[in-house]
Amino acid sequence: MKLKVRCLDLDAGGKTIVILNKNDAEELGVHPLDRVVLTHGKRELTAIVNISELFVKKGEIAIYDEVKRELFVNNKDVINVKPREELLSKKSIKRKINGLRLDEREIKEIVNDVLEKDLNDLEIAAFITALHIHGMSIEEVVALSKAMASGGEKLELNKKMILDKHSLGGIPGDKTTLLLVPIIASAGLTIPKTSSRAVTSPAGTADRTECLCPVSLDIKEMKRVVKKTNGCIVWGGSLNIAPVDDLLIRIEYPLNLDPLYMPSIMSKKKAVGATHLIVDIPTGRGTKVKTFGTAHELAKDFIEIGRRLGIKTRCAVTFGEQPVGNAIGPALEAREALETIGNLKSIDLVDKACSLAGTLLGMVGKGNKTTAMKLLKSGKAEKKLRQIIEEQGGNPKIKPDDIKVGDKRVTIRAKKDGTVMWIKNAELAEIAKLAGAPKDKEAGILLHAKIGSSVKENQPLFTIYAKKLYKLKEAEILARQTEPIIVVKNLSKEMLIKTIEDHDGDRLFFALER
Repeated sequence: MKLKVRCLDLDAGGKTIVILNKNDAEELGVHPLDRVVLTHGKRELTAIVNISELFVKKGEIAIYDEVKRELFVNNKDVINVKPREELLSKKSIKRKINGLRLDEREIKEIVNDVLEKDLNDLEIAAFITALHIHGMSIEEVVALSKAMASGGEKLELNKKMILDKHSLGGIPGDKTTLLLVPIIASAGLTIPKTSSRAVTSPAGTADRTECLCPVSLDIKEMKRVVKKTNGCIVWGGSLNIAPVDDLLIRIEYPLNLDPLYMPSIMSKKKAVGATHLIVDIPTGRGTKVKTFGTAHELAKDFIEIGRRLGIKTRCAVTFGEQPVGNAIGPALEAREALETIGNLKSIDLVDKACSLAGTLLGMVGKGNKTTAMKLLKSGKAEKKLRQIIEEQGGNPKIKPDDIKVGDKRVTIRAKKDGTVMWIKNAELAEIAKLAGAPKDKEAGILLHAKIGSSVKENQPLFTIYAKKLYKLKEAEILARQTEPIIVVKNLSKEMLIKTIEDHDGDRLFFALER
């Protein structure tokens, strides 16, 4: 069917969408959210269908800017429109809905059709839901990882060994990467670290690093930095590495489902050419992984998937019942990382970074935790971090005090003498987010006490930082409601933490980060 173009001069948020008259749609046999194939000269494009009775005349097709740019068309141009044939991937999705396993060919077709935007949001949501309900076999995870990795850019470094690290996240303040990458790079090993921005947490590694230097590099810039310094810390979203993952996350997020976290992680490691990988699994109350048993099962899966992908993988089960270090929020965390790499200020951050880095060094026969600690204490790791900052476009002489933090502040104090028994990670994360993090990089929380700390009545427990007063007030209200730091006078005599009544005002939170 030939239809006359009507340009709307509106964008559709990156989607290729057209609007057909109801009569033309019926003649073509298409319905809302179906796909049609558009042809203009030698250019061809698949687009999502919307239908109107009055807005679009018969014989006309209304198009958004994305379609206009792809097809090189203008108002009143004539294009050919035909319904797209049914995709084989839709049949495969139905098989997964019925609980059947998919083979490598079927999975590759689904990934390709997601990447080409041939599957609509409802079809992708159905696929994600089916994975959540029925789970995936190791074979399916490996096939998905390979298919996702092959669908975008790859980092070609021609190195015998390429090291990498990933954390399952879920605990606030985990700035370990800012120390681990320069430790490994200063040992003469290659570690091209791609990181995420925060999704539901107060800061992702890319958000923290951006307080020190630019992170939105393309693949060529990333390669240049790694060749010069042995390492980098860049935002994965700017690299077009495993881009189908971003398309899937867009659907997963509103569903609050994450069945694809393993292929998401491993596809990106495959795409950067990783040969050796350490996976950090924070475990305990307030994390995504509650028990050591669950952590052990996850570790076995990661190791086996890594083996099948040609990536030697080890997993570290780490203590996750309180934040790492004392700072939560992009600017505060960047400050603490600089202070710690310079003078070992945060003991638990140093221990975690050196433990993970030491494991990586041991995997390639280049040392252990003691080696990592020496690289940190000698100043070699700090020198390497500053070199990476400079090569990524930042100021290599940056000092902790150069990083601005929110000037609106309130301090929450202890109501009694005692010992910090428990810290609620999720509540602290939500307080930091209400204060403005991660969008307001200057917002966040600085802890003055951690588990095991002895405190006196009215002694500061934590300070909330914000750029805007109304956000500070909202965060303060939640902090006083939830009491995220629990202080007891005598643990052996205070076994009752709290009684919960009907319509209790407390809120529950779940922090998800890939």
